[in-house]
Amino acid sequence: MNTKLTLTIEETVIQKAKKYAKEKERSLSDLIENFLMAITSEVEEEEIEITPLVRSMRGSFKAPKDLDYKKELQNILAEKYL
Repeated sequence: MNTKLTLTIEETVIQKAKKYAKEKERSLSDLIENFLMAITSEVEEEEIEITPLVRSMRGSFKAPKDLDYKKELQNILAEKYL
């Protein structure tokens, strides 16, 4: 059963969304409904079996407490691609 819903959204966002919906040949209501279904669906994550070898390696690496993961990743990617 479909029910009417009133939303308060910034005018510029509405215009961009309408343009996007038209380009995709879909209604704005359909896009919003599918988005809401996607974010509220309960997807069961598949349980990944951990092999004995991987299980034995768990905890073998201790990162320093002050390690800035994002900064390290940025440096590595910069070296690789720049």
